[in-house]
Parts: sequence; structure tokens; C-alpha cells
Amino acid sequence: MPGATLFQTGSLRPHIATCVTFRKSRYSGGSQAGHRRPRGVSNAMTAPIETTRADAQPETVLEGAGRKEIEGRSLGRIAWTRFKRDKAAMAGGIVVVLLILVAMLSKPLQSLLGLDPNAFNQSLVDPVMLAPKGSLGGISWDHPLGVEPQTGRDILARILEGSWVSLVVAVGSTLLSVVIGVVMGVVAGFYGGWVDSFISRLMDTFLAFPLLLFAISISASLQGNAFGLEGLTLRIAVLIFVIGFFSWPYIGRIVRAQTLSLREREFVEAARSLGARGPFILFRELLPNLIAPILVYATLLIPTNILFEASLSFLGVGIAPPQASWGGMLTQAVDLYEVDPMFMVIPGMAIFITVLAFNLLGDGLRDALDPRGK
Repeated sequence: MPGATLFQTGSLRPHIATCVTFRKSRYSGGSQAGHRRPRGVSNAMTAPIETTRADAQPETVLEGAGRKEIEGRSLGRIAWTRFKRDKAAMAGGIVVVLLILVAMLSKPLQSLLGLDPNAFNQSLVDPVMLAPKGSLGGISWDHPLGVEPQTGRDILARILEGSWVSLVVAVGSTLLSVVIGVVMGVVAGFYGGWVDSFISRLMDTFLAFPLLLFAISISASLQGNAFGLEGLTLRIAVLIFVIGFFSWPYIGRIVRAQTLSLREREFVEAARSLGARGPFILFRELLPNLIAPILVYATLLIPTNILFEASLSFLGVGIAPPQASWGGMLTQAVDLYEVDPMFMVIPGMAIFITVLAFNLLGDGLRDALDPRGK
């Protein structure tokens, strides 16, 4: 019919537009005889509309063709992205990695640099004032951090030697407290009832202990040989046991509180409805969701244990000389800081930088793993 309009839908896909085509008629401006264009209708209005192919792709699809597909990101990748944005946390993480490498490679580094932490250099010390010769505690190319008063031992070598002792004690005691605290906290929070009451009262009992006095008494009594250990190995084992065994209630309380909130979640109820028993729910459902707070608290607990080990060494019940330790160096510097202030500043800065780096790393992990707490 003249003047009729045809709608060509082509395909039923939602992204294919409906195309409208006008046949040539008396309104199409054709040259057929007897067909005249009415008044007020221009050539643009009556021009034929180009028919679009039914299988043609829309413009938006064509523009996106060949590009990389959108990929989903895991929770770990999202946390890493947040962590990278925190410059302070990244700096702390880099310092922590360097400290761990220095502690692991302390012996090879000493051999490479030709340093001996227990070698006396009396020629580098003034026999009258007992102070190192030269400025800033005898700093030179051969001794970049100077030498000790009285003995002339190289401070850089003793800092390197003391780094692995401090990190071994701090990391070992942290692992011990985390293992005990996580097990006790998860069991108390999940089972509740008399189990929760017993473990909670046990935590209160441990928290009531004067930890410093108890550590001093145990460390002082276990000297010489004990449990088949002796010397430096025995002292390190005693420090790890004392610090770790009496610190677990702190992380135990945190894990218990997290478990109390998680055990009422939908995925735990779903596991119960499928017939899962307590041990399966504990290790397969609850513990994976507790990794973030456990990791954050462990990172923040390491610097606390470093300070505690330094305090015990400072009080004379930690690492015994001649083994180098940062706390022991501070103990010796108390009587000699007027002669050589750098002897106290350098080991103090080593402890300060280490503790600050671990704290920055722990804060960054907390914000990355739990953005709601920021």
C-alpha cells in the first residue's frame, strides 16, 4: 500500500534496534508519475532511511571489541591493593623484610665485612678516658658505627649479632602465644557454657600474674644446664617459653570475641544443617575467617616481645654476655653513656626502628584486611 510503514525487527535480541524503512511512495520524493509531494514536507523528511542489517552489532559492542575482559578480584588481591596505597605500611614492610634478611645473614655479613663481635681493639680506645678515639664514638671506614668504650669491640658487628637473637626470641614467643591463644579462644567461643567459663577464668588467672617478676625469677633460676640444653640455647628457649606462655591470654580474648560473633553466622548454620560436627566447623569454617585478626595481632605482638626481651637482657636475666644482644648493649651503656653517648644511641635506635617498622606493618595490615575498622 502506498504510504505504508514496515517495521523490520530482524532479531529478538535486546541490543538490536528496531529498524524502520519507508517504501517509495508518493511521500518518498520519487519520480513516478502521479505521485506528488504534499506541501510542507521537505526532502530531508521524505528521504529514504537506510535499512540496518538485523545482525549488526551496536556501537557500544563494537567499541569494546578486542579489549581485556573484566576479571573478578579475590579478597587477597583487594587487601594487597589497599595495602599498597598505604605508604607508611609499605615502608614498614620493607624495613621488616630487610631486618629479617640481616638477621638471617648476620654471620655471612660479618665474615664478608671482616667483623668479629667479640674481638677487642684496645688500640682504638683512650687508656685514660676509656672513650673511643675519634669523634662520634670512633666512627670510621673500618668501623662504620664506631667501637665500644673500654673494650673497643665493633658496634656494627654486635648489632648484626644481636639482631638474630632479638628476632628469634620475639618471633618464637609470638608463635607460641598465638598457637595457645588461638586454640583456647576458638574452643571457648565456639562451645560456650562451662568450657567458656573455665577458659575465661584461666585467662584471668594468667593475666593476674606479674609477668616481669615471674620472668625474672624463672630466667634467673634456670642457669647452666636444664632440659638437656645449656648456654645460649637454654637462655633463648627459656625466654621464648616465658614470654610466649604468659602472653597467650591477650590474643585468646580477641579470638574468643571474634568466634562468638562468627558462630552465629549463616555459613556456620549451613554447615550444621549439612551434618558438620564441631571439629570440622572449627578448622574449616571458623579458622579461615580468623586469619586476618590473628595475623594483625601477631604482627603487633612481635615488637612488644622485642621490647620485653630487651628489658630482660637490660635487667641481667636475658641473654648473657659475651653474646651480643640489643638489650645487653643498653645495659652496658648505662655506666658509659657519659663517656660515649653513641654507645647508647645506636642500639636504642636499632630497637626503635625495628619496633616502629613492625607497628607500621601491623597497622597497615589491619586497615587492608578490615577496611571497616579504619
